Amino acid sequence: MGFIRHVVCAMSGGVDSSVAALLLKRRGYSVTGVFMKNWDLQDEKGLCTAEKDCEDAFRVCQILDIPFHQVSYVKEYWHEVFSNLLKEYEKGRTPNPDILCNKHIKFNHFHKYAVDTLGADAMATGHYARTSQEDEEVFQQTYTAPPTSLFRDRFEIRNPVKLCKGADLVKDQTFFLSQISQDALRQTLFPLAGLTKGFVKKIAAEAGFHHVLKRKESMGICFIGERNFENFILEYLEPKPGNFVSIDDGTVVGTHKGWFTLTLGQRARIGGQKDALFVVDKDITTGDVFVAPTTNHPSLFRDTLRTDRFHWIAVDPPAELARTQMMECHFRFIHQMPLVPCTVTLNMNGSVWISLSQPLRALTPGQFAVLYKGDECLGSGKIVQLGPSEYTLQQGRERLLAATQIKQQKPVSDPGLTEA
Repeated sequence: MGFIRHVVCAMSGGVDSSVAALLLKRRGYSVTGVFMKNWDLQDEKGLCTAEKDCEDAFRVCQILDIPFHQVSYVKEYWHEVFSNLLKEYEKGRTPNPDILCNKHIKFNHFHKYAVDTLGADAMATGHYARTSQEDEEVFQQTYTAPPTSLFRDRFEIRNPVKLCKGADLVKDQTFFLSQISQDALRQTLFPLAGLTKGFVKKIAAEAGFHHVLKRKESMGICFIGERNFENFILEYLEPKPGNFVSIDDGTVVGTHKGWFTLTLGQRARIGGQKDALFVVDKDITTGDVFVAPTTNHPSLFRDTLRTDRFHWIAVDPPAELARTQMMECHFRFIHQMPLVPCTVTLNMNGSVWISLSQPLRALTPGQFAVLYKGDECLGSGKIVQLGPSEYTLQQGRERLLAATQIKQQKPVSDPGLTEA
């Protein structure tokens, strides 16, 4: 065997990244574990678990007898993820920090740190995802700085690496990786690609990672922890009180502290209402948040949306779409939601219109429209515009019908008839 390959593994202190590091070591690689600190504890009133996570990651590295490093991306996270998040909330959108964190931090700053500073041949993470490359192909990739010109050289021979679903379809995390760069993907190993969560836990138990197995699965936004979202966001944004307005009759039914504390489809907490009301729309110019009775009100269902410039994992759009401007594939905008068949139309500016085979509940601006073709995750684009709701279309049909009926009821005088 030749020289030993050096792999830098992102360690979160959780079971997945711990087992990823173990499997890399078993494959005979020289492994370095790195814990990323993205959020500054000093900003907070407690409740963030980063220090405990770091200790857990360090203990795993001790058990595996591999070097451990800690790197801080607090400043980068603040400027490239969190500030962006606040701006999106102010625009009335609901962003996805996990997708942004992978794009800007893990598969950008951390990738460069692994390759340039630590001299790694590849980086690795504990994501449940797969690429179209074998390990050896990953090691043959060399990092090339992105071109300074707007377009890549068309003659550059490049066989893009595909991002594909992991074997555990329930845990599959390609949704969260849908904005990462081709350059980072080319140099990434996903050791858990072919494993299920159950099997990963079994490996962890056999390896003696008991302190990691005891941990609660981390869900939700990392920097909020167990706190109430409304209280958290109001620490950073000025309250902008407004009215809750009924979509049915336009009456004011209550008040809120700011549209950014609410997202489409959630239950609106309004005192004195005997029936549950749900957020169906927001008007950030007036501050009005529109609500409707029942969780499945037609104003919550839509079947078309537009994204901003779409991020294709392969850099260029699929050949079929580039050729005909249209393509059939599958869509999701929430991790683990069932995939929905759709038709994609490519616009001149790189954005896409997505037309769904059925109306979906609470499509939300700011969230990411992630597209799949079979097992392959094609990439994603931020939802910036929604088509009309079922309620709007229904009202339009009713108005049209009423107008037609009025027309039909009008008596028509015949100029050909004269009195005898």
